[in-house]
Amino acid sequence: MFKDRKLVIATMHKKEQVLAPILENGLGVKCIVPEHFNSDEWGTFSGEIERKHDPIETARQKCLKAMELSGCDLGIASEGSFGPHPSLFFIHADDEFLMLIDSKNSIEIVCRELSTKTNFNSKAIQTEKELLDFASKIGFPSHGLILKGLNDDNNIIHKGIIDQDELIQVFNDLMQRNLTVQVETDMRAMFNPTRMSVIEVLAKKLITKVQSTCPNCELPGFDITEFKAGLICSLCGMPTKSTIAHLSVCSRCGFAKEDLYPNGKTTEDPMYCDCCNP
Repeated sequence: MFKDRKLVIATMHKKEQVLAPILENGLGVKCIVPEHFNSDEWGTFSGEIERKHDPIETARQKCLKAMELSGCDLGIASEGSFGPHPSLFFIHADDEFLMLIDSKNSIEIVCRELSTKTNFNSKAIQTEKELLDFASKIGFPSHGLILKGLNDDNNIIHKGIIDQDELIQVFNDLMQRNLTVQVETDMRAMFNPTRMSVIEVLAKKLITKVQSTCPNCELPGFDITEFKAGLICSLCGMPTKSTIAHLSVCSRCGFAKEDLYPNGKTTEDPMYCDCCNP
């Protein structure tokens, strides 16, 4: 379905460096990058432009725009969010989505990778020592930094700093202007190898999902759509919140497949039972 077709990667931050080899090898496509594509229209990590939509819709809009600019009917886009992990307290997370759109065959496939592998951080600083300590902590200079002058009407922002002399010079300039200085990790992929590695993992996950086809109509992207709870307790026999089955439903023909006991066990430990261990 995809072999020998052109696929446009919706990026201006060099994500093609990790995406293109995986996509070309896994799908047999020829990857290109759109000209005059500005992904900042959909929001910036540094805060000048607020993201107006959720990550999936944002990825969809970026992908469709890149397809329009390039004349391709096959495209891919990613969108990342950074902040506290939803279940692991006091740990930052990189929540990445990758979307493949095939307008020729009316296919849309989405993958997600929630990773604790991130250097996402920021800090208000007053001294050069604080600046250099922060830089060392986040992996500078292989990972870029952003410096902001906060108490200024112009909202001065310096992005993509990967040189220590430049870092110190910009910091001193902001301090001389009596500005409150904030240092942040630059989360754009080309300035953040850690994030780029998460996108690489996600791309491989997408290939696996694309290669999983519906047993009935052979639509690519046949995957789990629901985790069904109800695994019974080994002590009292009551259903628990643990997964008893995975349900996969084809988005095109509606074919459904249920896999019982996907985790290899038919009962749950009483410690996870609300009746035995309320």
